[in-house]
Amino acid sequence: MISEPPDPGPASRWLSSDELQTWFALNRLLARLPAVLDSTLQRSSGLSHVEYYVLAGLSDQPSRSMRMGQLAQFANSQPSRLSHVTARLEKRGLVRRESDLSDGRSTWAVLTDAGHDALVAAAPGHVDQVRRLVFDTLTAREQHAMRDAAAAILAKIDAAPHGDQPG
Repeated sequence: MISEPPDPGPASRWLSSDELQTWFALNRLLARLPAVLDSTLQRSSGLSHVEYYVLAGLSDQPSRSMRMGQLAQFANSQPSRLSHVTARLEKRGLVRRESDLSDGRSTWAVLTDAGHDALVAAAPGHVDQVRRLVFDTLTAREQHAMRDAAAAILAKIDAAPHGDQPG
């Protein structure tokens, strides 16, 4: 991204120097934090960050199951990518997929007992790292500001028509 337009025009509002520094910092964070979490989870538990997130999402459901479409939204994953992730988890016996008897077009992902055990084993190290990297680094005020900023950005994204850029 460039901070100054090659040919300034009224159609674009270019980022100020301060905004550009914030944007670069956010991009570095969005790239590096998941990579660090993924690397540590892989070493300690053999799970990728997205696999851990899928298992955690399923474990939070009363039935330990979720429709694949809902799980894709929860995991912020394309359905095809989630299908590959759940196939890997299924091969390891951590998740099973079941057809939805009430809607033949849908499939459920179900957390198995082995998947729950894998999540329980991986969680302490993952939570320790999240605490060390994020929460021990920020004051309570900074945590709230980050949460509020993320919520505002997500609300803007969620309010946009499907596939459109928020204006």
